[in-house]
Amino acid sequence: MNSFPGNLSNRLACRELDGSLRQLRLSSEMIDLYSNDYLGLANSPEIYQQADSWLAARKFQRSGSTGSRLLSGNSAIHLELESILQQFYKAERAVLFNSGYDANLGLLGSIIRRGDLVLMDELVHASIREGVRSSLGRALKFRHNDLNQLQELYDRNKPEDGNCYVVTESVFSMDGDSPNLGELANWCVNSGVRLIVDEAHAVGLFGPNGSGRVVDAGLEEMVFARVVTFGKAVGCHGAAVLGSTQLIEFLVNFAKPLIYSTSLPPHSLACIAVAHEAVTNDELRKKLWKLIDGFEAELNSLSISDYFVPSDSAIRCAVIRGNDQVKKASAQLAKHGFDVRPIISPTVPLGTERLRFCLHAYNTAGEIEKALSLVAQFYKGE
Repeated sequence: MNSFPGNLSNRLACRELDGSLRQLRLSSEMIDLYSNDYLGLANSPEIYQQADSWLAARKFQRSGSTGSRLLSGNSAIHLELESILQQFYKAERAVLFNSGYDANLGLLGSIIRRGDLVLMDELVHASIREGVRSSLGRALKFRHNDLNQLQELYDRNKPEDGNCYVVTESVFSMDGDSPNLGELANWCVNSGVRLIVDEAHAVGLFGPNGSGRVVDAGLEEMVFARVVTFGKAVGCHGAAVLGSTQLIEFLVNFAKPLIYSTSLPPHSLACIAVAHEAVTNDELRKKLWKLIDGFEAELNSLSISDYFVPSDSAIRCAVIRGNDQVKKASAQLAKHGFDVRPIISPTVPLGTERLRFCLHAYNTAGEIEKALSLVAQFYKGE
């Protein structure tokens, strides 16, 4: 039968009814306050051209990788890039994945075995939840950034024979806030628990040369595994898992997204390598942090800071409850040339729908002032 199943049609109809139906949209010519391109590297013609030169210098002329890395898809430039990454992020080893989603699926789906316990922050990314769900272990959520509840859950559910893992993000994608990584890492070490940190939204913004919050806090030796991604501040695509030699060897043998996926093509690898040189540009980071500070000052000036989720990153979210209402606010900003996307439920819990502002090194103080004045007007019902 080629007819679309009725139960699936009903699910789509329910989404349309409650205003949560997702649709693919083209990027606009409006002022970008929504993308993850924090440093503006994704649109850099220099990086694109330097990637070509990087490949030419290695006499590498191939469009595709031809297979998975365990078959025909491994190459000298894969190994060279992994060496660059392990030095950049101060890790013992690194292994590439095709995306951050794949990295979390591959890491968590393979290392968590029957009898293991996973304690994860309630606001971790969907890829983390899916990775844990695909594993054989038992999973529990602790309240967001709540170390006390983490302790309580561990005390009540500590596995007799299995391992215990704690999974968090160093910058949360939908709130923009961060855990106290130092306290969390110390607790994990003292409790005999292994800590896994997703650094997707920290790479490029925090730490020496943008190496992330784990390196910034000097916790490399206390973290079992890190996931770093290249589709945000690095401006490319792909990801890597960082960890010990044994961990990387285990993933090469058991991480299904790595084993059964065609590996990243040569130009992607070259872009990642070249972009990591560009990420070291502290001037871009200084511009962005000046803008972040200015954003906070403007919130206080307009007396709307209470509507925003507390954050010290480039992600700032204005909570506007209800899918229809937050879409209306986004449309109002769009009329004035600002692209700020609404984050609707079920992407975030019901009642926490929001406008998600992403700040960039290429935005201006004037743009921020105008956009926030429109948000203030919306809250006041003007």
